Amino acid sequence: MPASYNTDPSSYRDPSGFIFQKDGILYRQVNLSFREDFDHFIKRGCYDKLKEQGLIIGHKTLAENITGSPDHYQTLQPEPIPFISYPYEWSFDMLKDAALLTLRLVREALNYEMILKDATPYNIQYREGKMVFIDTLSFAKYNPEEPWIAYRQFCECFLSPLLLMHYSGQPLQQMLLAWPEGIPIAVTRSLLPRRTRWSIHIYLHIHLHAKLSRKKDEPANSKALFSKKKLLNLLMSLEIAIGKCKAPSQPTAWSDYYSDASGRDDYLEQKNRIISEWLKKMNGIQSAIDMGANRGEFSKLVADRKIPVLATDLDQSSINQLYLDIKSKKERFIQPLVLDISNPSPAMGLQNAERTSFTDRAHFDLVMALAIVHHLAIGKNIPLVRIADIFQQIGKQLIIEFVPKEDEKVKQMLSVKKDIYPGYTETEFEKAFRTYFTIDSKDPIPGSGRTLYLMTKHV
Repeated sequence: MPASYNTDPSSYRDPSGFIFQKDGILYRQVNLSFREDFDHFIKRGCYDKLKEQGLIIGHKTLAENITGSPDHYQTLQPEPIPFISYPYEWSFDMLKDAALLTLRLVREALNYEMILKDATPYNIQYREGKMVFIDTLSFAKYNPEEPWIAYRQFCECFLSPLLLMHYSGQPLQQMLLAWPEGIPIAVTRSLLPRRTRWSIHIYLHIHLHAKLSRKKDEPANSKALFSKKKLLNLLMSLEIAIGKCKAPSQPTAWSDYYSDASGRDDYLEQKNRIISEWLKKMNGIQSAIDMGANRGEFSKLVADRKIPVLATDLDQSSINQLYLDIKSKKERFIQPLVLDISNPSPAMGLQNAERTSFTDRAHFDLVMALAIVHHLAIGKNIPLVRIADIFQQIGKQLIIEFVPKEDEKVKQMLSVKKDIYPGYTETEFEKAFRTYFTIDSKDPIPGSGRTLYLMTKHV
């Protein structure tokens, strides 16, 4: 392979084409083997209609064979995705909307005698406030003599995790790390409560599906007449099953964070004022991440300046509520993400290269880490210098809040564990962070005992 371009490590499964990069620009090659299906997709108007509806990303078509491959048919330059995320980093309603988007695409494609040949959430990304489909090579010509080949994949990648979260009342996205290809139907069937057998839709797509899949003499994908009417009925049944799934609603330790914080004099207002003043003075900030964002109160300060910001938190409920707020208000500059800073998403897949780690994806001009250091240092026993190292790997500038031991929240944490943190002081905090950063500004938050810092990473 010529050294002039790099094939994406995750783009090896589909003979229709592949993703590659050259000079920092992302391209997609369409192979000759997919010519007939791709021409149908473009010339029949399916691509234009889906793009017009905002369901898929757009692309430019280039005449150049950049790779020099003899299999080359066309080269596409897709619209960029600012930050690539994965299903195990999404909140419940992000996964649910991705599922409904997949079903809608199948329904729309049928109008053009096309169908999705795969149904994986990895073909979907979050972009400008909503979930959008990114793989234009997933659309193939519809054959009424074949069942929907991606049906099982859809059930395992979308329906299974959503049902398990709905019936358990627990956020279980981390199961997608254990089963990146989807939670097996048999596993889902064994974990769902017995009463789900009385739901016609769940019975058909999970219980009966699992039972039939065990029959070696009757494979699930055996050829049979599968008319559009049958397929549309299947899609409708899946839509009903997905639509009835609700996000886990139990309150968490972070559910009332802003209510508690707002009760502390004018703490939030003062914090907001200081950060807003700093943001006004910053130049050249084109990307940001808010780590421990909760429901995005301070992410919105960055977004208001039309700067894309990744709002992360380990609390699934908070991120899900943030996503729903963004969706209702059509906010374009905030991207929600479920993330535990102390245990970020790892590299996964073939040769640990298909899905890159969060750290390898995270490169931002600005990092905000508000009211989180004490949770890492005391809650997770992470040394201050290691915390500083985490942030310097991710961003160039840092807005961070130090919460002292005298703070009520820290006292609560120490009431249930031994105080083995003599080095958790403001002096040691500054010493640790000076290893990687220059302290540009230090502003106490009036009436709180807490302090905000503005720092710049050493060159």
